[in-house]
Amino acid sequence: MSNQTWPIILNFIASLLGAVGQWLYKLGAKDLKEVPIYKNLPFLGGMFSFVIVMGLFMVAFRLGGRISVTFPVYALTFVWGTMIGVFVDKEPFNSIQALGVGLVFVGVAIVGGMATR
Repeated sequence: MSNQTWPIILNFIASLLGAVGQWLYKLGAKDLKEVPIYKNLPFLGGMFSFVIVMGLFMVAFRLGGRISVTFPVYALTFVWGTMIGVFVDKEPFNSIQALGVGLVFVGVAIVGGMATR
């Protein structure tokens, strides 16, 4: 296992939490006029998610993660966010978006795969 493997795994997990955090922000934004921020559970959940994301970044860097390797893995947030939008929020999705998501996924795989050699 490369010294970048665990930092990559941690940033992969962070990408999932980051996408969920963005989705929670979206849910919380709908009620911002009616519900104060300190009572807005989706918004607070999004904030908590990003606190954990930052903690995962710190652990990954502490383990020797290189930002040029680990941060591109976090770009998978775009893939997960798109999937949440399409499958949970039933947002429209077209072939150009599919191509973009595929390119992000391939790019992350190349960056991460080359770093673990």
